[in-house]
Amino acid sequence: MATTGTAGSSGTRTAAWHNWAGNISATPARVVTPASVGELQEAVRRAAGDGLKVKAVGTGHSFTAAAATDGVLIRPQALAGIQAIDREAGTVTVAAGTVLKDLNLALAKEGLSLTNMGDIMEQTVSGATSTGTHGTGRDSASIAAQIRGLELVTADGQLLACSEKENPEVFAAARLGIGALGVVTALTFAVEPLFFLTAREEPMAFDRVTAEFDQLHAENEHFEFYWFPHTGNCNTKRNNRSQGPAAPPGAVSAWVEDELLSNGLFQAVNSFGRAVPAAIPSIARIASRALSARTYTDIPYKVFTSPRRVRFVEMEYALPRERVVEALRELKTMVDRSELRISFPVEVRTAPADDITLSTASGRESAYIAVHMYKGTPYQAYFTAAERIFTEYGGRPHWGKVHTRDAEYFAGVYPRFGEFTALRDRLDPDRVFGNDYLRRVLGD
Repeated sequence: MATTGTAGSSGTRTAAWHNWAGNISATPARVVTPASVGELQEAVRRAAGDGLKVKAVGTGHSFTAAAATDGVLIRPQALAGIQAIDREAGTVTVAAGTVLKDLNLALAKEGLSLTNMGDIMEQTVSGATSTGTHGTGRDSASIAAQIRGLELVTADGQLLACSEKENPEVFAAARLGIGALGVVTALTFAVEPLFFLTAREEPMAFDRVTAEFDQLHAENEHFEFYWFPHTGNCNTKRNNRSQGPAAPPGAVSAWVEDELLSNGLFQAVNSFGRAVPAAIPSIARIASRALSARTYTDIPYKVFTSPRRVRFVEMEYALPRERVVEALRELKTMVDRSELRISFPVEVRTAPADDITLSTASGRESAYIAVHMYKGTPYQAYFTAAERIFTEYGGRPHWGKVHTRDAEYFAGVYPRFGEFTALRDRLDPDRVFGNDYLRRVLGD
């Protein structure tokens, strides 16, 4: 078995693991990098026999401690790549450690694409789906909602195949399982022939975008916008299918928008704002006017995703879609009346209802509000105030982003919460896959 780091008789530990944002760390007893599903099964059995907990971790893009453990940390990156393409069924099966970027590139070469995706593609497919990663869509939902089958190593080391026809009750939950039901080894996604999207990015006043939100949502397949705190300015993005051909941004334009403004200059601005918070409102007014309108056409992953190199901490809540404008206006009022200084835009996206047990869009049409703070900047006051607003609207926090909710709260906002916890009791009664985060959000 391929391993790195073990706990010896002296009790020495492996090096600490840190997530992407740097706000979560853990020191596992040992780290396992299985080269096969069989090795992964044996790692789970051995851990259970040693009385150790097991957690799998992808690229660490979650902001919660969902993958943290002092037991055995599974790194599935060696389990990567496309395993099968079924063009007749419109599906692709991939190993759990496959990074979304690699999947998108491989699918494009095959003339295929996912229907929808989030705005970054650095995560593993299992990590992204297990925490509910999503983009924005009027009719198309999260990445997990595009799963048509999966394989799961359970607490006893068995490999369980799940789909709508095979172990359907596990399939309903394990598509977004927060690592509580087992270790995912493979996922089968629905795919479709490669298509083109035309993106229209356009600055728009906060009052206008909130007044016209329902219309903008209804008229566009994928609509999202960013509000710049301390201003009345937003930047909107509308993605819709088109006949093509590809007409990507020019090299200079793309570099200015995606690298200089969205990464390089944004990094410098945030660093300055962290050092001199009083300057943030003035910076925000300038920054919110820096991005100009542009229209371009390309294949899906080149439109949906963008490079994100400025590190931050994030909280995101899913609200009933019909309440999101009201909640956002309340958030703006709170920021305007407070002493808070917020250098990161607030992101708003949408999703149709889905049928995944603990999906943030489970059973209801949803809209998301995401708040961010630059890495190293105190975020607790802002996030606490925002969370107070979001929970008043029955908000459901993203499973991989900062929040303070517990099992009692989730039982009230997820009608199928008890269904998930009962399944967990059946699949993992000894909590082999447990940790402090799951204890808080799912109960014990």
